Amino acid sequence: MKRIGMAVVALMMSAGMALAADPLEGFWRTAQDDNGNSGLIHVKPCGNALCGTLIKAYNASGQEITTENVGRKIISETVPKGDGAYAGKVYSPDRGKTYSSRLQMSGQMLKVKGCILGICRDGGTWKKVK
Repeated sequence: MKRIGMAVVALMMSAGMALAADPLEGFWRTAQDDNGNSGLIHVKPCGNALCGTLIKAYNASGQEITTENVGRKIISETVPKGDGAYAGKVYSPDRGKTYSSRLQMSGQMLKVKGCILGICRDGGTWKKVK
């Protein structure tokens, strides 16, 4: 009976590890865009990848603003590549374009870079807030 109990505990622990959240999951404050605006992105699983939705937007002074982009998917098709690196797509509201992106996470910081048709853009460094 004791062995069965230990086996159940071991199985539950391994299942819990498999369900652990990806480090990219959570809330990220973006760098300011070309207009000085920034946003709060909520990253969570979507299918076999990670996606991030804009849940709040801020002007250059840090005041919350209303924009049609709130609720829009900013990060999509993003998958881990190891060592804190991710590859996927990032939509840039200030340019109205979706970039093939490389994201590099280091602690609570996320460097975002993207390219479209060979033209690359630095998306700045985002900071994890939750």
